[in-house]
Amino acid sequence: MAFVGILNMRLEVPASASLKEKRHVVKSILDTTRNKFNVSAAEISHLDSHKTAGLAFACVSNEAVFINKVLNKIIDLVESNHLCEVVDTGIEMV
Repeated sequence: MAFVGILNMRLEVPASASLKEKRHVVKSILDTTRNKFNVSAAEISHLDSHKTAGLAFACVSNEAVFINKVLNKIIDLVESNHLCEVVDTGIEMV
């Protein structure tokens, strides 16, 4: 049986003065998580805001526990980034 885990995350990028600066931070987060955790990742909301970003990450596995661990590691990684602040997170298992 396959499980899918979806992590939705809203970030604030307080030092960003332009969309270009925000996208630099967001691109770095997305690329790092894709490479380190082998997940799908995308910016899905607040695309025109230069201070806020909505990100989503998806992971597929045959073990729900594994997915939960991976998504929580992504939260920890993003929270450790000094260029942004995690405002809200939500994990959904399908």
